[in-house]
Amino acid sequence: MPLTEMCLCYLVVRGPDGTISDVLLGRKKTGFGTGYIVGLGGRLEPGETARAATVREVMEESSVAVAESDLSEHATVVFRFPARPDWDCRLTVFVSDRWQREPQESDEIAPQWYSADALPLDLMWDDARYWFHRVLNGEQFDGDIVFNDDCRTVRQATLTPRHPTKG
Repeated sequence: MPLTEMCLCYLVVRGPDGTISDVLLGRKKTGFGTGYIVGLGGRLEPGETARAATVREVMEESSVAVAESDLSEHATVVFRFPARPDWDCRLTVFVSDRWQREPQESDEIAPQWYSADALPLDLMWDDARYWFHRVLNGEQFDGDIVFNDDCRTVRQATLTPRHPTKG
């Protein structure tokens, strides 16, 4: 079974020193992951790039407009659910510190700003504790996350740093 292609975007506010001070997350109200605090994103539509899907999903879920050119790719993470292989997916993770409009609640997400120093990891998918801070710290990597049969806790997490290309 092929992996479902997904995208995720963390909208961030940077402090005067350039470090991330706040992150826009949201409580998932419907669908896959209901009840969890998540970043904005979702499934790619047929023929859609991860960047285009991210722009669309951010707008649909929060009424925030972000340009493809303002998305910085930080990771690609493959999630495997041995007990539910139909949940297996590949997630492209972006960060942006530029957007237009204030976040608004949608049918799917109740957005809220969180301090980067007080992230709600206990309310997020279990995998977030393995890699979320790395994204916020500016790291770039590829990951492979395998969930236990409960489909809630992580059995194995492998993160491989990307080496920046020169040019």
